[in-house]
Amino acid sequence: MIIVGDIGNTETKFCLINNNKILKRFTLNTKTINYKILKKKFLFFKLNKIILRKVLFCSVVPKTFNIIKNFFKKNYKIKSFELKELNLRKLIKIKVNYKQIGSDRLANAIGIKKSKKNFIILDFGTATTFDVLIDNTYHGGVIAPGLKLSLNTLINKASLIPHIDLKKTNKILGMNTINAVRSGFFWGYLGLIDNIINLIKKETKKSFKIIITGGFSNLFKNSIKTKVILNKDITISGLIKASSLIK
Repeated sequence: MIIVGDIGNTETKFCLINNNKILKRFTLNTKTINYKILKKKFLFFKLNKIILRKVLFCSVVPKTFNIIKNFFKKNYKIKSFELKELNLRKLIKIKVNYKQIGSDRLANAIGIKKSKKNFIILDFGTATTFDVLIDNTYHGGVIAPGLKLSLNTLINKASLIPHIDLKKTNKILGMNTINAVRSGFFWGYLGLIDNIINLIKKETKKSFKIIITGGFSNLFKNSIKTKVILNKDITISGLIKASSLIK
């Protein structure tokens, strides 16, 4: 059994893996993670009775990773690895300085099955990221503000805008504040997405398959002009593949 997980700025995902298949999973708020919460959660899932062989996380929050690392060391007597500690070039060619790339983005890139096709991975996380793979080589990408982050900033700064759940809108013109905000975010981000994809194609002179993942991927999957493939577990798939580097 192995544990892999994705420590993001907002959420942290934990997955129990056996024979490359996800047996159990749960998600915690990254900011609330501490030793007590981890102990309670792992007892609830009866993970205290398993024998762990490997623990691997991709993390963009070092403080939280250290809490999790110490938890596994104390309770399971096992070392936890962060993805960038591994020799990732055994799995994927990386054309840029990967020390400056988020671990989750590298995990996404590793999660793509080797193919003669080129890929753009669009991840709707705390940030909206576009990562480019050409001939199985990571070529960098684009980072734009995340939808939820942008929406929360607007709500916090504009006192007359209420809390809103984002939905697809059929009309551009909103007849009230809520519908106007929904329209702005849906059509605004859809324009951003289509434009960046087109600019990547223009700059690279390549065609791409588009993989989408992350929290708001369902909202846009049927509206992006280019055909897309939804894969909510691409990050976890990359971590499972990378765990083979731990000896």
